[in-house]
Amino acid sequence: MEKYLEPTFTFDSDSEAIKAKARELTLGREDAADKAKALFYFVRDEISYNLYVKKHMPEHFQASNTYTRGKGYCVQKAVLLVALARASGIPARLGCAKIRNHLVPTKVLDILKSNIFPWHGYAELYLDGKWVKATPAFDLKMCQEHRLIPVEFDGVSDARFHSRNKDGKPHIEYLLDRGPFDDVPLDEIRKALIERNMLDPKELEGN
Repeated sequence: MEKYLEPTFTFDSDSEAIKAKARELTLGREDAADKAKALFYFVRDEISYNLYVKKHMPEHFQASNTYTRGKGYCVQKAVLLVALARASGIPARLGCAKIRNHLVPTKVLDILKSNIFPWHGYAELYLDGKWVKATPAFDLKMCQEHRLIPVEFDGVSDARFHSRNKDGKPHIEYLLDRGPFDDVPLDEIRKALIERNMLDPKELEGN
């Protein structure tokens, strides 16, 4: 478990900002699950979901940068939750999955030409002797505006996207769980961004 507690460039749990926020959020909480819940709901709701943030360089995924920016997409928010957990003494790691979003807005679909997201990110926290999935991507405000069912986390059971929205329409379909990663799979994410017209290859020249 030691490596899942250590800081890295991406999971910079040794950042003063991350350490301070972790202390603030877990103050007075002794139980690891209670700490994890506080961290989850902060990342879910206080860091707004934004698909259009930059995500093609290592620094774009660094937890402290996402915290300072106040917004991010699923992988960036998952990385932040992992870093906050590590700063709180909870072993944590990044997980990725391939999903289909049946409710992708038309304007997004016009760009992506697909409702499949090949590198969705979530966090895994080691609590009470087992790995528990936590998906803090969609903030409460966004869910309310689009009639999505918010992902809730109890620190015990996996917290994953719901298969249907509040109106019973199909929402998220899990196609493949890619499992845990020691770091953000940046090369694969870049490739997917280029294929989906969200990244100009010229932006990677010289990097």
